[in-house]
Amino acid sequence: MTTKKRVLSGIQPSGEFHLGNYLGAVRGWAARQDEKINYFCIVDLHSLTAYQDPDTLRYQIRSLAAMLLACGIDPERSTLFVQSHVTAHAEACWLLNCITPLGWLQRMTQFKDKSARQETILAGLLDYPVLQACDIMLYDADEVPVGEDQRQHVELTRDLAQRFNHMYDTSFFVLPEVKIPEAGARVMGLDDPTNKMSKSMTHIRGHAVHLLDEPEEIMYAFRRAKTDSGNDIIYSEDPEKAGVNNLLEIYEAVTGKEKDGVLADFADARGYGDLKTRVGEAVIEAITPIRQQHDYLMKDTAELDRLLAMGAEDARSCAQPKLDGMKELMGLVLPAKA
Repeated sequence: MTTKKRVLSGIQPSGEFHLGNYLGAVRGWAARQDEKINYFCIVDLHSLTAYQDPDTLRYQIRSLAAMLLACGIDPERSTLFVQSHVTAHAEACWLLNCITPLGWLQRMTQFKDKSARQETILAGLLDYPVLQACDIMLYDADEVPVGEDQRQHVELTRDLAQRFNHMYDTSFFVLPEVKIPEAGARVMGLDDPTNKMSKSMTHIRGHAVHLLDEPEEIMYAFRRAKTDSGNDIIYSEDPEKAGVNNLLEIYEAVTGKEKDGVLADFADARGYGDLKTRVGEAVIEAITPIRQQHDYLMKDTAELDRLLAMGAEDARSCAQPKLDGMKELMGLVLPAKA
């Protein structure tokens, strides 16, 4: 009997959840829940590396939980929890900090990029890869599905796991593997099809489709999507056709059709106006049930909190023994049971 692999997936509650998040990651998470042992973590502590309005952040944490449930994450088949509800994450981070060379953190590409744009560099910005490593290591995750921009952080996790194992002459920590999602659902910005749709850009109207947008707002974004000066509705490697490619690939992703079927659907289109309208309509049809389910769940935050508490309890049952084992190996005395 083959043992299922463990997978840890984290998602920040800051920023607005958009079509790229859904098609690029969360839809696949939901579809493959039964293939592996899944931990889905709302990494609220990570969002604090930049200032967050407290009331907004509280809303966004619950809203993201409701969105993940609405997208098909099933708390009976997967563990969905909020990072700060499992205190082992923050505690393990301190322990791991104590064996992490400062130079390893200073060489991280994202730290160098972000710190170069900030007048005051917060310690959390430097240190959050260690917390991310703990998120992964506490659950003995075999795989971590991330975008290419996060590969270096998972590689750091492997380095820290190896360093801990070597220092304490153990095989205590699993060395996780980077899992880059398959290509095919990479959604680009509607206003700039050369750049990926991004949470950091969702404040720009027309850049992204938010899953909580009303149909009118979705159509606004698609009707203003950047295309080119031609009128051929075709898949193309030509950079000039990046906007048309993006629209066709979005349509392909939300309808599940093959490329031939997609092109057949637009054979009678009267130019890019028809293309934009039909893609917008297909997206509205696909995500309206998700928005409605999200809104339903947000009306009963007590039930939402109950589901998150259930997930945190399940996560804690895995993370706390791992933390205790870590403490013992490092020479700490565990508290006696009452």
